[in-house]
Amino acid sequence: MPGYLWPAAIYALILGLHLAVPTRWVDGYILDPLTGARRRYRINGLAVGAIVLALWEIACRRGWMAWDALWTARWESLAGACVIGLVFTLAVVLPAPRRGGLLSDLYLGRVADPRWFGGRVDAKMALYLVGAVMLELNVLSFAAHHRIVHPADPSPGVMLSAAMLSFFVIDYLYFERVHLYTWDLVAERVGFKLGWGCTVFYPYFYGIGLWAVADEPNPHAPGWLLAAGVLVFLAGWMLARGANMQKYRFKVAPQETFLGLIEPVALGADSPHVLCSGFWGWSRHINYLGEILMATGITLALGFPQALLPWLYPLYYVALLVPRQIADDARCAARYGATWQEYCRRVPYRIVPGIY
Repeated sequence: MPGYLWPAAIYALILGLHLAVPTRWVDGYILDPLTGARRRYRINGLAVGAIVLALWEIACRRGWMAWDALWTARWESLAGACVIGLVFTLAVVLPAPRRGGLLSDLYLGRVADPRWFGGRVDAKMALYLVGAVMLELNVLSFAAHHRIVHPADPSPGVMLSAAMLSFFVIDYLYFERVHLYTWDLVAERVGFKLGWGCTVFYPYFYGIGLWAVADEPNPHAPGWLLAAGVLVFLAGWMLARGANMQKYRFKVAPQETFLGLIEPVALGADSPHVLCSGFWGWSRHINYLGEILMATGITLALGFPQALLPWLYPLYYVALLVPRQIADDARCAARYGATWQEYCRRVPYRIVPGIY
């Protein structure tokens, strides 16, 4: 298959499996404007991902494709994904009623929650599923290429970084329901930012470290550097996953003690609106710090600290999340008023406790 067709074939397979694999319907956070009830979603990302990976392994073992096919055709595959992202953006944005200027609408989108196939496919959840599974296929193919070109002395850092990225993907798919309560699903519209971001940027940029060094020989990085990468990654995962899970549990069961240790403390005059205990008592966006640390740990674990390209991954998170934090704070200040002011007084740090 020509390389530029790989994304189309894989994305079609993922969407087909998402529709075909038996699943359960769960309530999300968003209210349906027509019924006032919680919007319901089909959650089967983990099963879909497992089936795609099983099919990929079968195809490779039987010689139908090379283990590193996605590495060999990486530039063509990226180009094909770019076309898909652009076509998707135009198709989902242009038919919808205008909200602002054309460029703004194309980038941010016009429709908040497009759904297809009688509501069985939610655009946002499908986009994140496509991006996550494609990222994992790229990670495995890039790591396989490294083993193929350096069979006698593969880099432990490359394998470790690939394993951490795989954990990142599996973690998302396992906790897919929690994502229904995050900013992306609740507040963002579907346009270039989400459409192109999930079909191109997410599956191809997040693995830029492997992209940059998969051809390189083992640098024999010191063990302490690889261990530091693992520790930083795990610290970030505990902050990001812990904070998101605490907020999720608070929204579905406000009186529940999180992990049997953290009592829910919330601010709000008529009803508890702003959570300010546990992770959310350390900083107002502690989950953002976790995301940055995970990306930093993945980059350190590669064992190529002198290479510049891999560092674009954590730098991207800084560039993304600091402006988002500013926008989040402005939105929360407008929504919660005095309650948010009190929260900021109690929790003065925005992302990094004691620093920012």
